[in-house]
Amino acid sequence: MNCFPDTSFLCSLYRRQVHSPKAIAFMATRTGALPVSTFLLLEFRQSVRLQVRLHAADKTKGFGKHEATQMLRDLESDLRTKVLEVVAVDWSAVHQRAEELSARHTEQAGHRLADIMHVATALHLGKGEFLTFDGNQKRLAEAEGLKVVMR
Repeated sequence: MNCFPDTSFLCSLYRRQVHSPKAIAFMATRTGALPVSTFLLLEFRQSVRLQVRLHAADKTKGFGKHEATQMLRDLESDLRTKVLEVVAVDWSAVHQRAEELSARHTEQAGHRLADIMHVATALHLGKGEFLTFDGNQKRLAEAEGLKVVMR
């Protein structure tokens, strides 16, 4: 696939959210594995675990352990069956690209490091399309010449 996702896209695949129908429909029409990085998977897993902690402290926030466990199992299943595929990344090159993006865009637009890393990874991998439901990340990706498919 000539695209690279961010965490908002993965969250929409693995937990029912407002954008889930779009993410699921996108995956249903594509052939081949969706490329992911180890960093993207780390951020996704971390965010799932954080939601469990938030839910444990306040039941109106996050989601429970059972749902989180199912999300992580579904992710692992998709990695095993090559729905998602971890791609090799030269992290030194990605970090350099991320530094350049940060210098160009962060003061004006307030981008988070993880968002910059996902866009830098997509660019490093030579992807033309970026999958996100996050408005700020969409602006960054488009500013760097990526076509945002999901927003």
